[in-house]
Amino acid sequence: IVFVNRSLAMEKIKCFGFDMDYTLAVYKSPEYESMGFDLTVERLVSIGYPQELLNFVYDPSFPTRGLVFDTMYGNLLKVDGYGNILVCVHGFNFVRGPDIREMYPNKFIQRGDTERFYILNTLFNLPETYLFACLVDFFSNCSRYSSCETGFKDGDLFMSYKSMFQDVRDGVDWIHFKGSLKEKTVENLEKYVVKDPKLPLLLSRMNEVAKVFLATNSDFKYTEKIMTYLFDFPHGPKPGTPHRPWKSYFDLILVDARKPVFFGEGTVLRQVDTITGRLKIGTYTGSLQHGIVYSGGSSDIVCDLLGAKGKDIIYIGDHIFGDILKSKKRQGWRTFLVIPELAQELHVWTDKTIFEELQSLECFLRHNDRLKAQVVGRHYLINLHKDEQLLSFHVFTSVNETDQLCGAHVYRVDVGIVLFNMWNRVKQIFV
Repeated sequence: IVFVNRSLAMEKIKCFGFDMDYTLAVYKSPEYESMGFDLTVERLVSIGYPQELLNFVYDPSFPTRGLVFDTMYGNLLKVDGYGNILVCVHGFNFVRGPDIREMYPNKFIQRGDTERFYILNTLFNLPETYLFACLVDFFSNCSRYSSCETGFKDGDLFMSYKSMFQDVRDGVDWIHFKGSLKEKTVENLEKYVVKDPKLPLLLSRMNEVAKVFLATNSDFKYTEKIMTYLFDFPHGPKPGTPHRPWKSYFDLILVDARKPVFFGEGTVLRQVDTITGRLKIGTYTGSLQHGIVYSGGSSDIVCDLLGAKGKDIIYIGDHIFGDILKSKKRQGWRTFLVIPELAQELHVWTDKTIFEELQSLECFLRHNDRLKAQVVGRHYLINLHKDEQLLSFHVFTSVNETDQLCGAHVYRVDVGIVLFNMWNRVKQIFV
């Protein structure tokens, strides 16, 4: 399913560009995130964090893209496009309105304050999102540590949320660039990477009407193994046609792109020796040659090599900042944002049973004065009043700005499933 927010004449597109990770190469969830989570925890323990952290188990139902981590107070925040706080979670405890206002006057943050607030906006961020919650919850409930406003104390030792955040970020970077994440991925590609038999046909058809290029931040050796696996079929684009190596589907292949720097000043364009995987000495200054793999460069260089202008290109990626915003604002490229969460979430609208149950729940919420519900972005808050007790349910949904896609009363699949189960509990209490 494709959602379009402006008209686009596809016949005017001269070049199709692709990112690799989470675009052409879709990683299996939650297997891939679980591995990243475990490796990051192991890294933290290796630098001195408590051994008890090894008992953490990744829960894919908790983290979602787009949350903001406050490095001062250790909170995960759901904010709208203007900086208004919709949900605040400390560890696994949902903070109530009055307490939120004590920390954040007017329930508002300056989203531009990147020194304090970190936006977890990619699928690669899901493991660390859950890890932040696990760490805050662990230190808050561990008797060896006493909680402070901005961190934890253990005797004369103080650990701020900011230092904890930096340790996690350094740990994530370490497993990606120096650790064994990529090694473990390529050791078991079937477990971690989705292999789509329609991919060769898609790129082949695109290449019939336009040029196709690959621009990825991954290094050549990793890209070679992933792409070889994705195109490892006994036939070519169609059954009965001869097999083609993956490089033959692209007019330009660029690794080590270093996006979003790639869309600005960029880096030196070098040629990759595809036999050894090493970079050749010197800057590449020649014309575009089919089958050559390049390293670095910039979006300006890509336009020159392909003989295209900004609006002649549509770039397809999953990173809203690194792939989409920068390419559009700095170069005027057309953009196509991949949101894999939508595939499963639209299931709510096609599953008649769940949809009818949600309609029943919505009707029940509207007419029962003992029960109040509030839908706030990706957060569903339900307050039940029973025997002078307040029972609150908090659920995250997984895509930003749901009302912009399908109308004000929209429910996604994860919130739908949870509410489906919650509805049975509600009926037991009130009906």
